[in-house]
Amino acid sequence: MSEPVAVIGIGQGKQAKRRETTIGAMVREAVAAAMADAELELGEVDAIVLSKTPDLFDGVMNPELYLADALGARGLPVTRVFTGGSVGGHAAIYGAHLIEAGLARRVLVAAYSKESEGNFTWALSRGLPFSAKLGAGAGGHFAPVIREYIRRSGAPEHIGWQVAVNHRLNALRNPYAHVHMPDITVEKVKESRMLWDPIRYLESCPSSDGAAAIVLAAASQAGNTARPPAWIHGMSFRTETGHFAGRDEVNPLAGAECAADAYRQAGIVDPAREIDVAELYIPYSWYEPMWLENIGLAPLHQGWKLVDDGTTRFGGSLPINPSGGVLSGNPTGATGLVRFLEAALQVRGMAGEHQVPGARRAIGHAMGGASQFHALWVVGDERPAT
Repeated sequence: MSEPVAVIGIGQGKQAKRRETTIGAMVREAVAAAMADAELELGEVDAIVLSKTPDLFDGVMNPELYLADALGARGLPVTRVFTGGSVGGHAAIYGAHLIEAGLARRVLVAAYSKESEGNFTWALSRGLPFSAKLGAGAGGHFAPVIREYIRRSGAPEHIGWQVAVNHRLNALRNPYAHVHMPDITVEKVKESRMLWDPIRYLESCPSSDGAAAIVLAAASQAGNTARPPAWIHGMSFRTETGHFAGRDEVNPLAGAECAADAYRQAGIVDPAREIDVAELYIPYSWYEPMWLENIGLAPLHQGWKLVDDGTTRFGGSLPINPSGGVLSGNPTGATGLVRFLEAALQVRGMAGEHQVPGARRAIGHAMGGASQFHALWVVGDERPAT
């Protein structure tokens, strides 16, 4: 059997509308921090995995070559992973699979986006009927899905506003978050400009520059530092075609099966009770109740009630996105990895001011494309049984 795999190093940089630095320097900042956390010198890994969004987002072709020096990749195999917004989560799982397969003992996974140097909405809208002119972008796609969720669940309209407030308040505890809004209120969200009905400006994720990195290690390599590792208890990814007759984009089958597989590996039978905290990929506020239902943290059509009764707030019984989440920072190529590493920080007890007390098991979750790419891992503070 393969050895258990752990996260032994984590690094990330400040997310911002525009980072006044090069892509290479931004990536090196995160990589250097992750390697230092793992108490390793640059290059003391067996393989590197790079997570990156479409080249049109920041205009750099073949970034795995361009970033070889920043990654410390001299003489090392480098693999680029791409699946859409979920790519950071997929890259983390791919790196763990290299270790499970016996192809590496330690793997560096790095991710970035520098969206200030590209045109995010144009890149998403190109080639689609009507949207290239109107700039529909991601929100134009997801808004009808959200309206359908509201119709099915009967959720009141203030749920989306409350999620936006919860996440932005959480971000105030996280120095790496892009958006810091100490004056955020439900009324402020409600009065913000409507972008795509029912999505308002303050219910939407920003476009961010940022980078993140983790170091993964086999169990035999995981006990060499004074800081505790985060052990991977279960991980999975699933994909379904973006558009086909009968597809349920409100509750995608691929997302539900991805979560169920990871829970099975982790021995989890009641996720809502056995998970202490979750970092979910929520680009628009209404996706919190939708993903709670999709990955089994709430009954069907009941996810919004966990928002309404305070369960998902910081300090609630199931905090969602204590880091501030995607609503508070979205360097798309790194966003999925940030969700995964934030879950790992929680079970390591190293999340700083946004640490959830007593967090022992956490979920990192990523979604991409038209909700057709899904990745999820469960991490814990104890080494899993073999």
